[in-house]
Amino acid sequence: MNDKAQGTGDQAPPRFMTVRQVADYLSLNEKKVYALVAEGKLPGTKITGKWMFPRELVDQWMVETSHGGVLTDRLVLAGSDDPLLYRAVMHLAAEIGGNALISYTSTGTRLGLSLLARHRADACGIHWGPVEESRNRHPGLIKHYPQHHDWVMVRVFLREQGLMVAPGAAADHDPQALFHGGLRWAMRQEGAGSRRFLQEALARDGLEESLLRPALTAHSEREAAAALAMGLADAAPGVRAAATEFGLGFVHLGWEAFDLVLNRKIYFRHLFQRLMEHLAEPECEAIARDLGGYDFAEHGRLVWAE
Repeated sequence: MNDKAQGTGDQAPPRFMTVRQVADYLSLNEKKVYALVAEGKLPGTKITGKWMFPRELVDQWMVETSHGGVLTDRLVLAGSDDPLLYRAVMHLAAEIGGNALISYTSTGTRLGLSLLARHRADACGIHWGPVEESRNRHPGLIKHYPQHHDWVMVRVFLREQGLMVAPGAAADHDPQALFHGGLRWAMRQEGAGSRRFLQEALARDGLEESLLRPALTAHSEREAAAALAMGLADAAPGVRAAATEFGLGFVHLGWEAFDLVLNRKIYFRHLFQRLMEHLAEPECEAIARDLGGYDFAEHGRLVWAE
């Protein structure tokens, strides 16, 4: 940063800086500024076709990109929905009170990774097919994003994936009977791991998703389960824990790996490490047993890093 940035020049930079001004402020060339904006790293806004950069946010960004950073007191999770992870986040939020912020937004696997790539989230929960294939599938999925070189992937747990069924919706809970039963389905959005699991289960039986009769689109495991509990649909793809949570029937289709993808720097933050510790504590283990469908044998293992 040059003398102007340190307040020793003749004139302080304006509150909102142009590309040229922010380049001078950070001692970068303008091409590098545009590259940082394209990567979603440098905070700015486009007004009438021109990029403007709030000096206060640029200063915060500079501190955050140094060791530790100003945002070590917050952790924003996105990606796939999970009932146990949600409870763990809520418990941890209550524990830390106003001293830090931890939040969890269910977006589905694909959108969560996009948010992570654009630095809108600190970590993303993903699941993408059977556990046996996760060793190859999960790295293959995240390598679609240029930022993956800065990421690591941590195993949270294995989950039981299948079909959630509303009480009384079907006498026969055989998957084939459900697929051919003319039921109303609460489908998941594109890019959701549970929808991917359902599509592959159908394909193994030589069936297509168009066979199912969609009643609505749910954007999380819990929204799909709630739709069944409210009588808005009869069946939906989802995990056993969500079915238990809403008093639904469940048909097992297989196990899947649930991993968290995050920047290397985030991995060492106290909040993230505390979350992983909390998930392994007796309180969370008891909740996992009550919900059912969890396996913690690989919890906390670093499963991928370049």
